[in-house]
Amino acid sequence: MLALVVVIIIVLIILVRCLVIVPQANAYVVEFLGAYRRTWDAGLHLKVPFLERVARRVSLKESVADFPPQPVITKDNVTMMIDTVVFFYVFDPKMYTYGVNNPIQAIENLSATTIRDIIGGMSLDETLTSREAINSRITAILDEATDRWGIKINRVELKNIEPPAEIRMAMEKQMKAEREKRSSILLAEGEKQSAITRAEGEKESAILRAEAVKQQRIREAEGEAQALLMVQKAKADSIRMINEAAPSDSMLRLRGMEAMEAVADGRATKIIIPSELQNLASTVTAIREFATDMPVDEDTEA
Repeated sequence: MLALVVVIIIVLIILVRCLVIVPQANAYVVEFLGAYRRTWDAGLHLKVPFLERVARRVSLKESVADFPPQPVITKDNVTMMIDTVVFFYVFDPKMYTYGVNNPIQAIENLSATTIRDIIGGMSLDETLTSREAINSRITAILDEATDRWGIKINRVELKNIEPPAEIRMAMEKQMKAEREKRSSILLAEGEKQSAITRAEGEKESAILRAEAVKQQRIREAEGEAQALLMVQKAKADSIRMINEAAPSDSMLRLRGMEAMEAVADGRATKIIIPSELQNLASTVTAIREFATDMPVDEDTEA
């Protein structure tokens, strides 16, 4: 009975060890007696004890390989240090397992060789200004070369491009000069815009002042016109009232005498008699003689 219990326990242990759970986004490559048998996807699987084994556990998620800087010589014999970042994923676990011994190292070596080949045909200025084009060319070349390894290259990025120290210092000076130039241009543009704004403000102020003077003169002219209209209206009203009163001839003669008396009190040497009073010949003659006998001021001219 003891031996039977031991046998049952051993069988259970073997069965448990033969149950394999593959996590999500993973794949297991299984070999039977050392030869490739099948690839397990995510889920529960049972392997044949002592005859099958999991040769490799492969992650199907996108991976990132950050490679150290590599010396690269440009077309104009400038040595630069360039490091790359490769984004890839495994699309065929079997080819990934049996296609290459060390996939990451193979990608690194292939990436360095490709960069040297591409940068070797470009000048320093082209290298510094054509990063996107270089990334696209490297990605296309690596993707084609790694297909037989079961690897898909999504993209390759040039992380850093470091030219020699003397070239880097010259570039920094040039960049500083460019920044100072842009700053000067912006300052000049600001001063120009400020001057334009001030000129426009002065122009608007002058226009407003002229408009104010114009409005003032218009109001004064309107006031004077209104005053003249009121005077003329008052005269017209007085004449109308006199006409409505129907004064007698004696009253008119008396008013004429009062008017002539007021004229005689002036300092003029000549007196103009209204035509309405021409019938008062004697009165006119007396007033004229009286005005002639008055002393004349030398500074007065009628």
